[in-house]
Amino acid sequence: MGDAQLRHGIPVTVFTGFLGAGKTSLILSLLPQLPQDYRVVLLKNEFGDVEVDSQLAKQSSLAAVSEILNGCMCCVLVGQMKTALLEIRETLAPDRIIIECSGSAFPATIAWQIRELEKETGGGFKLDAIVTVVDAENFAGYEDTSPTARMQATYTDILLINKYEAVSARALDIVIDHLHTLNDLTPKIRCPRATGVPPQLIFNLDSKLYQLHDRPLEGAQDHHDEVETATVWRGGEGPHAHAHAHDAPHSHSHSHTLAADPAPAPPQLTEESLTAALSLLPKEDIFRVKGFVRLPPPQGVQILNWAFGRFELTPFRPPGDETEKGMGKGKGMEGVEVRLTVMGARGEVRRWARKLAEALGAAVA
Repeated sequence: MGDAQLRHGIPVTVFTGFLGAGKTSLILSLLPQLPQDYRVVLLKNEFGDVEVDSQLAKQSSLAAVSEILNGCMCCVLVGQMKTALLEIRETLAPDRIIIECSGSAFPATIAWQIRELEKETGGGFKLDAIVTVVDAENFAGYEDTSPTARMQATYTDILLINKYEAVSARALDIVIDHLHTLNDLTPKIRCPRATGVPPQLIFNLDSKLYQLHDRPLEGAQDHHDEVETATVWRGGEGPHAHAHAHDAPHSHSHSHTLAADPAPAPPQLTEESLTAALSLLPKEDIFRVKGFVRLPPPQGVQILNWAFGRFELTPFRPPGDETEKGMGKGKGMEGVEVRLTVMGARGEVRRWARKLAEALGAAVA
């Protein structure tokens, strides 16, 4: 892939973008375009304790996937990011590391931390690029209400416009005009749904961002809590308490656990009842729902990804010799009917997550 100019350190590409922008899908679309012997490790930062996108990624050709859960890497979990990067370098020696940030991460702080790690390791890492994924279908809405979304579009090496096929030419022009207003010099690339983006457009950019700064840009750790999360579950042992991340200073998310109370002899959840329950959620207040649901055979356990009113189901296939019992680092799926993380606007998530939980409870009651 022509990484000769970056051989003094493992190149690190950081993907950011608001919740539901399609970061994971774009990252996975890169992999089939790379040489078979090119080793890429994905370091993901997810909301909640449900490793949804990571399970999707593990079903790909990535060399490895590492997760950082229950918080945001750009502030309260900075130390975990550093530890994870060092461990990846030591144990896996990849050709490239891709960091996928949570939807509320401010990239300048992450970039600054990687620059610091470059110095500490004598060039063991190299910040290659900050890549921001923009959801063309919903950007005009959340760009107006989210300072983080504007920051992500401003402090980046490249802007990838995703889901542009779903909007009209006029709506796309409005999105591009907004992006030009926020960041007129940064390249803006449309990402076809069928093929994704060619790696040569976003790899080996040798980022020049933040090199003139001795510390994170002003305001990097002071942006407001915009995203709240809640866990909806049914069956199994239930989720673990989220005590550590959302109580820390500068955390981007606050989590609640809401359980759908089981009724005697509940019938199985169906795709139709799941669709009806999800249709209750307003896309203005709820940005993402992701997790696992168990549908009747032959479907079985499915990975659910819901964003701004649309959802898709992907069959869960445990990688290697993993089983449902061991899925999720000890948070087994035996007996679990529903395990979902709901993400949305602060102050609204608890109410809508409870409605979803009630609807799913009725569906399996």
